[in-house]
Amino acid sequence: MLTEERHRRILRRLQEVGTVKLRELCVLLEASESTVRRVLADLEEQGLLRRVHGGATLPLMAGGLEPGMAEKSAVNLAQKQQIAEMASGLVRSGEAIYLDAGTTTLAMIPYLRGKSITVVTNGLPQIEALLEADIPSYLLGGQAKKNTKALVGSLAVEHLGRFRFDRCFLGANGVHPDAGYTTPDPEEAALKRRASELSSFTYVLADSSKIGNIAFVQMMELERAALVTEHVPERWRKPIEEKTNLIGG
Repeated sequence: MLTEERHRRILRRLQEVGTVKLRELCVLLEASESTVRRVLADLEEQGLLRRVHGGATLPLMAGGLEPGMAEKSAVNLAQKQQIAEMASGLVRSGEAIYLDAGTTTLAMIPYLRGKSITVVTNGLPQIEALLEADIPSYLLGGQAKKNTKALVGSLAVEHLGRFRFDRCFLGANGVHPDAGYTTPDPEEAALKRRASELSSFTYVLADSSKIGNIAFVQMMELERAALVTEHVPERWRKPIEEKTNLIGG
């Protein structure tokens, strides 16, 4: 199969599903893993996709496009569980915390079971999991986003302002020493920023695939929050450690 045909097939599949696994691409292209990895590296260099652990996903676009919950849930599962366990260990009994919408904060909830805490969230999957875990919880009002299953907008920001938190846990699509913590959606960025302002301690949960990336909108500078991650690539370690408290990695 010609290289151009391989490129077309991969990009067509990504447009259909958003995220695709390496094994699926091997079948699709009738090629070995090493060959598919080389093709993915070529496409990533052209800015046409992003390689993630176990496959590839569409790149973050300046227009604010973002993978949905289902797509995010399919990648970097082990890393997210590791980060979630570390982050949950920071929570103390009696605290009030904010959990941002997102797959890594969602993964925290089983580890919070049994702790005497109160949680506020803007995530629809989060509130369902919190209820299942018997954790006292509040869900913000606001506009519901289909792809991320988050509640956002001015109503959500206004409602959020009524609370105060010991700790807040936020997701991010990009972590960069110069651009800071970034996300594709301006409304989600505004809510994350406000949650940080209302919290004594702020933590951004991001797996290593997010480090070095820059999404559309800055949530905050690195100095404003500690970074919880399973690994920091060596090229980014020093500039990140100079600007934020690193937990894990």
